[in-house]
Amino acid sequence: MAAETKQTIDSTGEIIESTGKWAIALREKDVEAVISYYDSDVVMFDVVDPLVSNGTDLLRTRLTEWLSSFDGHMGFEVSDLKIEAGNYIAFCHGLNRVIGTKVDGVKIDMCWRATLCWRKIDGDWKITHSHASVPFNMETGMASLDLKP
Repeated sequence: MAAETKQTIDSTGEIIESTGKWAIALREKDVEAVISYYDSDVVMFDVVDPLVSNGTDLLRTRLTEWLSSFDGHMGFEVSDLKIEAGNYIAFCHGLNRVIGTKVDGVKIDMCWRATLCWRKIDGDWKITHSHASVPFNMETGMASLDLKP
């Protein structure tokens, strides 16, 4: 096996492991653990305003607000994960799903598309770009929040 091929296999395994631990941190609503997977200059395209945001300071604020909006346990899973990885750059895309009850009693069961771009920085894989999106109904202009994989 060529060294580059072995490195690609190793990188893919590392991205699978990192993505899994990132998802666990989200389920546990551990903001600092989630943040630890991001580069401080991360660029984010999210499903909520603003159109684009940068940096872990804003991410920390957004995560704190979002995760604290759930009453008790919050389910979070990643499905259909596809990964392309090289020695120092990787990206993965898949479907994210969150299930839980908000503090106002509203039940949530929502899926969205997600892409994470990773870069190996000082030996650790860090998310440098995050893109989340929800499809919309072209007739109504409304987000399609009830779609499931």
